Amino acid sequence: MKPIRTERLILRNWEDRDRELFHRINSDDRVMEFFPFRRDRAAADAKMDEFRAWVDEDGYGFAAAEIAATGECIGFVGLLATDDVPSLPADTIEIGWRLAPEYWGKGYVTEASEAWLAYGFETLAVDEIVSFAVAENHRSTAVMKRLGMTADPLSDFDHPSIPDSHPALKRHVLYRLSREDWQARKKAAV
Repeated sequence: MKPIRTERLILRNWEDRDRELFHRINSDDRVMEFFPFRRDRAAADAKMDEFRAWVDEDGYGFAAAEIAATGECIGFVGLLATDDVPSLPADTIEIGWRLAPEYWGKGYVTEASEAWLAYGFETLAVDEIVSFAVAENHRSTAVMKRLGMTADPLSDFDHPSIPDSHPALKRHVLYRLSREDWQARKKAAV
């Protein structure tokens, strides 16, 4: 992928120097609060390699987010084709993120997501981008709302990958953003 620059960030493919941070965000109890698993180093390395291969193949994905001024990787933000939502067509484009806790609350996810929405709607020419999270994950749903996404309660779902041993994590809320709504929001901001 060609790196995407925002005011403060560089969104790029994964590099070997990112492995420690990738493991940390996939094993940290605060970051993974709404996931039924934590990844050990081997599993995190394998997942990062998978993310890197997707970005290489598709030109986008859950890509590394780096602070431009320091070169420090802070987590990931990106677009991915998802088959996780039973009510959506296969390969629906999802926007998602995961940052190390010390970077929360600084607007990095919103900034990076705005760039990815532009990429999705302008470069990929998709008609809609969705996002979903555990119903109680208010930090993520707050970002979805800041991005102009709209809740679609009729499409909320029990995530098929969440085991019955974690019932509080099963229910997911779905948010949507159409290209038309995104364009109207951009025009209103000018």
